[in-house]
Amino acid sequence: MMEVLNKYPKAAEVVKGYYLEAMLENLNTEDLPENFKEYVRERGLSNEDIAKVLDASPRGLFDAFDENGIFIEISISNTDFSYKIYPRDVKFLSVKWYKTRREAEKVAVIDAFSVLEDALTVSE
Repeated sequence: MMEVLNKYPKAAEVVKGYYLEAMLENLNTEDLPENFKEYVRERGLSNEDIAKVLDASPRGLFDAFDENGIFIEISISNTDFSYKIYPRDVKFLSVKWYKTRREAEKVAVIDAFSVLEDALTVSE
């Protein structure tokens, strides 16, 4: 998945920023030593860290896209799954079906990176 993050660097930075903020918010507790919290802040997140999330649990990235106005919808028909990305897919497009939800989610997230990259490029 590193190739996706390298291909869409602006979107990758937005997603890394989202996860870093979420992680720092979770570290905001007195149970952890301050030097550990500071280490995490300094280290940040790498593309490799985000690639692991994408491989292990693509659904975990949905919130990062939601916060940036890119919404992923997973649909089911019998035992197959498909996806749409809003606002791009407001009108019906031909749908490709996948055998598992996880496969559909992974393809959807990769597609969402390109949609977010385009949106970030246009807004510059």
